[in-house]
Amino acid sequence: MTSAKIPTPVNEPVLSYAPGTKERAELKAALKDLSSRQVDIPIVIGGKEIRTGKTLDAVMPHCHRHILAKVHQAGPREIDSAVEAAREAQREWSTWSLADRAAVFLKAADLLASRWRAMVNAATMLGQSKTAFQAEIDAACELIDFWRFNVHYADRIHAEQPLSAAGTWNALDYRGLEGFVYAITPFNFTSIGGNLPTAPAIMGCTVVWKPAATAVYSNYLLFRLLQEAGLPPGVVNFVPGPAQLVSERLLGDRHLGGIHFTGSTEVFQTLWKQVSDNLTRYADYPRLVGETGGKDFILAHPSADVDALTTGLVRGAFEYQGQKCSAASRAYVPESLWPKVREQMLGRLGEARVGDPADFRNFMAAVIDKKSFDKIKQYIDRAKSDAKTKILYGGDCDDSDGYFVQPTVIQVEDPGYRTMCEEIFGPVLSLYVYPDGQWQETLAVIDRTSPYALTGGVFAQERAALVDASAALRYAAGNFYLNDKPTGAVVGQQPFGGARASGTNDKAGSLLNLIRWTSARVIKENFVPPRDPWYPFMAEA
Repeated sequence: MTSAKIPTPVNEPVLSYAPGTKERAELKAALKDLSSRQVDIPIVIGGKEIRTGKTLDAVMPHCHRHILAKVHQAGPREIDSAVEAAREAQREWSTWSLADRAAVFLKAADLLASRWRAMVNAATMLGQSKTAFQAEIDAACELIDFWRFNVHYADRIHAEQPLSAAGTWNALDYRGLEGFVYAITPFNFTSIGGNLPTAPAIMGCTVVWKPAATAVYSNYLLFRLLQEAGLPPGVVNFVPGPAQLVSERLLGDRHLGGIHFTGSTEVFQTLWKQVSDNLTRYADYPRLVGETGGKDFILAHPSADVDALTTGLVRGAFEYQGQKCSAASRAYVPESLWPKVREQMLGRLGEARVGDPADFRNFMAAVIDKKSFDKIKQYIDRAKSDAKTKILYGGDCDDSDGYFVQPTVIQVEDPGYRTMCEEIFGPVLSLYVYPDGQWQETLAVIDRTSPYALTGGVFAQERAALVDASAALRYAAGNFYLNDKPTGAVVGQQPFGGARASGTNDKAGSLLNLIRWTSARVIKENFVPPRDPWYPFMAEA
């Protein structure tokens, strides 16, 4: 299939899971099945399963006594073996045509869209405490889109070719990176777990994948799905293990070709420094692609539609417990709208149920683990005792059975208060009420408040206000939304990423990301090479 045409992608439809639907029954059955058994998750290197006997438990965040899996942890030997397997696999994988590589991921997308869908969604709900809808838009739709759109983008890159003068033929050979790519994936999106190792693989790279310990349950299912789709052994090596050990070992290897990362700003900066320290040891300059933290905002103009605004606040701040790097965590509301916004927002939060995601009536579930729970609780507790802040809603935290934090709204007197500036990564929305006449000043405050620049949303009915905000906040968000919440980017529609402390802005879900994983070679063929070394100017007049 070396010259096959890559299909034009379309976004995967989001299933409703409404009562009486087929998908709801299938998902309920998958939840029951996976909840009833414990899985043994190995390391997989070069297609071979390895069990070290050193394991960590994968648990349900909303019922942390329930162990879903025992996950074997890699040590130095396994990490080194993964590099060897990736380098060995590259010899063949890099010779495959794009069409043949694409076929693997197009098949994976179709498998996920059909008989793997319920199982991967259920694993995401159980292991990462997502509701049915949040799992569907992430683990199913977004990842299906990544695989279908990425091969399309790769095809567009390959189609970019140079000019050829008469008598010559010039070509660009899009090679995968010569070294291995280290993919470090987060807990909060199963789709990112699937995309970070496979985007480089589509371009001909081979990968060592370290999944987040708190998402390894769903990520292992994705790895098995890729195996079924025909991904050759060693192209992607599945290596759960201690983060510091894995990173130190891989970043110290001469053949590191790149890092594909989603996670905290602090960790990415540490990785960057380690790469810099090792720079003279590498065979190539590693490609560093990272999407990191955010302190994302919603700004309301006095002309904003209150219904749309409050819906954006509730969904943007509290879906998936605020554990999205794009989640709204600071809001700015004008005094003239505040009474209506407060009444409506708090009323809607009063209807939001929190609990086990297997109960489809719940809007929110648990935060991911004890460490996250404790961090969020500390921020809330400090706000409770601060005379300059007011807890308008929520504030209750209970980790007796699961890591539950109620949706919390904090009103602040100072727009520079810590919860307006620091990333919390939980269901906490800090809100500042500004005088209507201070619109320009508020734009300036938003731009300088946070070191991040990931997402933001502005609500206004007056077009002039949207134009004004778009100009003033041009560098404050890599994904900027007008009259919409700052979450929910769709592959092919809103390529995702931000700058400043939010990452390298290489836009996952676009051609811009795929192009980072190729090292082009120019090939010139001269059909009629010159046979005389002398130039005309050398002749006597």
